[in-house]
Amino acid sequence: MTPLRLTSTSKILCLAAVAVVFFAASTFANQGATSKPGFWSGVLVTSACNADEAFSESPECLKNVPGAEIALYDDTNRVMYSLSPQNKVTGKLGDTVTVHGTLDDDTIQVTSCGPMAIGLEVGQKAPDFSLKDEFGNAQTLESLKGKNGTVLLFFRSADW
Repeated sequence: MTPLRLTSTSKILCLAAVAVVFFAASTFANQGATSKPGFWSGVLVTSACNADEAFSESPECLKNVPGAEIALYDDTNRVMYSLSPQNKVTGKLGDTVTVHGTLDDDTIQVTSCGPMAIGLEVGQKAPDFSLKDEFGNAQTLESLKGKNGTVLLFFRSADW
């Protein structure tokens, strides 16, 4: 067998290829390790519960279990999040809350936690808006107003 002789150009190209492969591998390995600041809303459940049990609203998810912690179940994407530190989690099992913090993998590093507010308070004036109706016509708060006011109802799609 004849030994393989590499020219200096071949050596440089080989080293460059190795460097590219190493860089790509380390980039992909660290993709999930990035922290993502934001906020998440859901129901506080026990960490002994899984997403399927929480989705089916199992009463077991609302029981204190020795050694288990409080977790957040987000029903919009059916994901369970661990919460840390636990002393920043305000509320009790079954409460619907919004958690602010940073997401690391499946753990939210909690900066604050409080009751989830949905919609407007009773008697609060709706902000002006302009949206298209099912026929493509622009509708505003003023165009929908009747002689006795307006009732707006928003709901999520029933096919989720």
